[in-house]
Amino acid sequence: MRNLLFIPLLLVGLFTQAQDQQITLDDLLKKGTFRADYVRGFSSMKDGEHYTEIEKGHLVKKSFATGNKVSTFDFYSNLKFEGKKLKIASFKFNDAENKMLIFTEPEKIFRRSALYKVFVYDIENEQLNLISEEKILHASFSPQSDKVAFVRDNNLFYKDLNTAQIVQITQDGGGNIINGNCDWVYEEEFGFTKAFQWSPNGNYIAFYRFDQTQVPEFTMMYFRKLYPTKYEFKYPKAGDPNSTLKIGLYDIKKAKTEFLEYEEEYIPRIKWTNYDNKLVIYTLNRHQNQLRFYAVNPKNLRGRKIYEETNKYYVDVNDEITFLKNENAFVHTSEKSGYNHIYYYDISSQRAKQITKGNWDVTSLFGVDEVDLGQVYEDTRTVYYLSSEQSPLERNLYSININGYDKKNLTPEKGTHRISFSNQFKYFVDNYSNVSTPNVYAMKNNSGKTVRVLKDNAKLKKQMAKFELSDLNLTQIPLKNNLKLNAWIIKPTNIEAGKKYPLIMYQYSGPGSQSVANSFAPRDYWWYQMLAQQGYVIACVDGRGTGSRGEEFKKMTYQQLGKYESDDQIAAAQYLGSLDYIDANRMGIWGWSYGGYMSSICITKGADVFKSAIAVAPVTSWRYYDNIYTERYMRTPQENPDGYDDNSPINMVDKLKGNYLLIHGSGDDNVHYQNTMEMINAMIDANVEYDSEIYPNRNHSIYGGNTRIHLYKRMTDFWLEKL
Repeated sequence: MRNLLFIPLLLVGLFTQAQDQQITLDDLLKKGTFRADYVRGFSSMKDGEHYTEIEKGHLVKKSFATGNKVSTFDFYSNLKFEGKKLKIASFKFNDAENKMLIFTEPEKIFRRSALYKVFVYDIENEQLNLISEEKILHASFSPQSDKVAFVRDNNLFYKDLNTAQIVQITQDGGGNIINGNCDWVYEEEFGFTKAFQWSPNGNYIAFYRFDQTQVPEFTMMYFRKLYPTKYEFKYPKAGDPNSTLKIGLYDIKKAKTEFLEYEEEYIPRIKWTNYDNKLVIYTLNRHQNQLRFYAVNPKNLRGRKIYEETNKYYVDVNDEITFLKNENAFVHTSEKSGYNHIYYYDISSQRAKQITKGNWDVTSLFGVDEVDLGQVYEDTRTVYYLSSEQSPLERNLYSININGYDKKNLTPEKGTHRISFSNQFKYFVDNYSNVSTPNVYAMKNNSGKTVRVLKDNAKLKKQMAKFELSDLNLTQIPLKNNLKLNAWIIKPTNIEAGKKYPLIMYQYSGPGSQSVANSFAPRDYWWYQMLAQQGYVIACVDGRGTGSRGEEFKKMTYQQLGKYESDDQIAAAQYLGSLDYIDANRMGIWGWSYGGYMSSICITKGADVFKSAIAVAPVTSWRYYDNIYTERYMRTPQENPDGYDDNSPINMVDKLKGNYLLIHGSGDDNVHYQNTMEMINAMIDANVEYDSEIYPNRNHSIYGGNTRIHLYKRMTDFWLEKL
C-alpha cells in the first residue's frame, strides 16, 4: 500500500465518541458555534503583582498570586461625556496608574491605524477631559504624565494637562508631508504606525517626517452613489521612489525642533535607550541587507554608529531587542549564525556575545530581568525567550542566564505556548494548545509552576463533542534530495477502505510564514471540518521559504519568489495523489494573498496535477506590489526582471486547463484589484475560461455585514461542483 510511505509524526484522536451533528456555514459565520474563550483585557500593572482584566464588561484589578479581585474600576463601564455614555474601544494607563487614556469611536484608516476620540480620565479626581474635538492618532502620555502627545491632520501636537493648552509642534503637515505618523508602505511593511516617541526623561519627542512628493499615487474607486468616489493615496510599487525621511528631535523646554538626515533609504525604527537617554536610529539600505544603529545625544545632536549587520540576502527588522537599564548595552536577536539567536552587545566596546546556540530559531525575545549590578559578584540577569528548539512545529518558553548558561524550559508540554509576561517578569500567562487541545490559559510563575488556570475552554470542548469531527494529523511529506516538508492532514471521518477522496490543499507560503504547527484550530479549521464531513481530504504543506527551519531554508527563495514554493506544492500534491485514499484526478489548491499568488501559479504551472484552484486577493505580478516588501526578497524589477516575470502567473495563463476561481475586493489598498484585472486580461487574451467573484469596496480582508458568509458559500459551492 502506497500510504505506508506516509510518515506520521503525531496522530491525535479528538474524541472517543463523536456525535454525528453536521457543521454548517451558519455555525462558522453567524452563530459562533465554535467560538473560543480567551482572557479579555489582560494587562500587567506596573508593580508586577497585579493585572487588569475585562470581566463581564467591567474592568477589574486582580492579584497575580491569588487571582482574587482587588478592586473594580467602577467608572470604566459608566463613563459619560456630555450626558452620553462612552463606548470604550481601548484604554491605556499612565506610568503612575492614576490616569488613563480612553479611546472611543474608532475610525479605521489602514491595517494598523485608526482615528479616535480620546479622553483623559483622572482616576483620583474622577475627572474626564476630551483631548481634542477632532479625532486624533497615537495619543500617548509623557513619562511624567503631565502631557499627551498626538497626531492630527498630519501634524504633531501635545496637550499640557496642567494648563489644558495644546502646543503644535509641526506646522507643515498635510498634502505630501506627514509628521508623527507613517506613510502607507511603512505602516504595512515595517509593522508600525505611531511614528514618534517620548524620551524616557520627558524632555524630548523624536518623530518621523515623511515627504511623499516623489511617491507615485494609486487610485481606487468606491462604488456607493450615482457617481463612484475616487480615493487616491501614495503607494510606491517595486522600483518606485519612496518618501524622503527626516527624524525630528523636539526639545520641550526650548520649543524647538532639530532634524537628522541619513543617506540610507529606510529608517525602520527609532528607540530611546534606557541607560543614558540616547536616541537610537535604525537605518537600512534599499536592498535591506545592511542594518546600522546610530546613537544620538539629543542635547547636542552628536551621533555615532554603534552597530552594523550585513547579510547576503536581507536582514529582518523586528522589535526583538532590549536596551538594558543598568548598562550601556542591549540584548537582541540575529540570524548571523544561520539560525535566529540571542546576542548580548556592549555599546561602549562594540563587542557581541552569543547567548543562545543551536540548529533552531528563537522566535520571540521577551526581555531581560535585570538586577542592580553594584554589589553583585555573579551576573544573575535572566533572559526570557520563545523558541522552536523542541521542534519547528512547537514553541516553548525558556529562561537563560545573560552569559548563556543555566537554560531552563519553563513550558515543557508539547505544543504551542504563547506568552504574556507581567512587569518585573515574576509571572506570565501561558496560552497553550496542541492539535487536539483547545487553548488553555494558565497563570504561571517565572519558574514555570502553574499558579492557577484562567480559562480552559471547557464550553468549547463540550460543544465540539456534539459534532462529527476529524483528527488533524501532523506529518511530513518526503520529496527529492531527502527534503521533508511539514504538513497536516484532515481526513473524512469513517473513511472507507478502497475509496478515493478529493483533496483540497491550503497554503500561504510567504517568506518566513508558518501554517503547519502543533497548535489548535489553524486558520479556517472549522470550515475544513465541514468539508471533511462532506467527503474531502484537506491538507496543508509548508514548503521551502517558510519559517522556523533556519535561515537557508527560509531565504532560499531569494530573488525567485514563487518558483521553489510552487515546485514544493506541486510535488507534495503528486505525493499525496499517490496515496491509496486520495483521487489524483480531483485535487485542488487555494490560498489568500501570497497564498492566492501560489494557487494561481499551481493551477497554471501545475496544470497536470491540480484540477481546480481558488485565489483570494492574489498578487499576480510582483511588479504591482509595494517596494519595501517586494525588493526585500526580489531586489528591484530593473535589477531582476526575469525573477519578476518568470514567476508571474500572468505569464503562465496559456498552461491553465482546470477550474480557476479568482476572488478580490475592489477596495483592497494592499494587494490591489489591479492584480486580478491584469490576470483576467491575460486569460481573455489566451482565450482561457475562468470564474471570478468581486466584492465591491471590500479591502484585503473581504469582510463586513454578510460578506464572509457569501464568500465562504461561494468557495464551498466551487469545491462541491469542481472537485
